[in-house]
Amino acid sequence: QVQLVESGGGLVQAGGSLRLSCAASGSIFSMNAMGWFRQAPGKQRELVALFRSAGRTDYADSVKGRFIISRDNAKNTVYLQMNSLKAEDTAVYYCYFVGYDNNYWGQGTQVTVSS
Repeated sequence: QVQLVESGGGLVQAGGSLRLSCAASGSIFSMNAMGWFRQAPGKQRELVALFRSAGRTDYADSVKGRFIISRDNAKNTVYLQMNSLKAEDTAVYYCYFVGYDNNYWGQGTQVTVSS
C-alpha cells in the first residue's frame, strides 16, 4: 500500500500563487507516474501535471506556462507550483501515484480562486 498526503490548498485571489505538496509513503518500490489531477464541481477529473517514469512530463494545455511540477526523490514528494491562478482553476486537487501493482489517489485538497 502507498499513502499519499497532500497539503497546500486554500483560498487565493485571481493572479495569485499557491504551492501544493504530496508526500508518498509506504510500499514504494517503483514509481511509474506521479502527479496531479483536479476535479471542479460538475466536471470530470482531469489531468493537471504528471511525471512519467520514461522521463516525460505532461501538462494540461490550460495550465502550461503557469503551473510547474517538481519533485524531491529523496522525500518521495511532488510539488505543484501554481502561478497566475484563475477562477477556472478552482477545484479539488488530487495527488496520483502509479506503483508497480496499483494506482493510488490522495484525499484531495481544495483550491479556491476568487475573481
